[in-house]
Amino acid sequence: MNTKTINTKQHILEVGYHLVSKKGFTGMGLSELLKAAGIPKGSFYHYFQSKEQFGETLLRRYFDQYLARVELLFQSSEGNHYQNLMRFWQYWVENNRYLCDSGQCLVVKLASEVSDLSESMRQVLTTGTRQAVHLIAVCIEQGKQAGDIQVNDSQAMAEHLYEYWLGACLMNKIHQDDQSLERALVRTERLLQGTRPL
Repeated sequence: MNTKTINTKQHILEVGYHLVSKKGFTGMGLSELLKAAGIPKGSFYHYFQSKEQFGETLLRRYFDQYLARVELLFQSSEGNHYQNLMRFWQYWVENNRYLCDSGQCLVVKLASEVSDLSESMRQVLTTGTRQAVHLIAVCIEQGKQAGDIQVNDSQAMAEHLYEYWLGACLMNKIHQDDQSLERALVRTERLLQGTRPL
């Protein structure tokens, strides 16, 4: 695959990402994507067999970038495992207006929409979210072994926290305020410290 091919495909995905994050997957028409990207229909079908395959590729690209950032954060030498985990959740709170409200978090934006629409896209979401939970679980377990984190079951805690934060982000979209995420941050601190949550 030559540089021009890679650049064109990435351009389509980047333009599509911004449209999908604003309008949803079904809300973004193919003609709208072609116009915004400045490409003919033939160019789109050169890279993607269908809109659904485009959606799969878009989600895989999103998770690849997201997971790489999370892994880098968790491997940071700036703090212990507990501090790195809390930095991750704090980032979620501080950037919720950008990530959640604007639709930049494709998990929150597309989960209910595409899970009923496309089995292949649902599978990408399933794989991506499981990988995210795995990274959290590994960091919790490392913190547990180092004495930074006080939990019994690292995997169960990672699943609970990820699900809890996704729910908090959805409530944030509904209420248009930060209260649900602020409560999630306090609850997370207490859970990781082995303190009974409020």
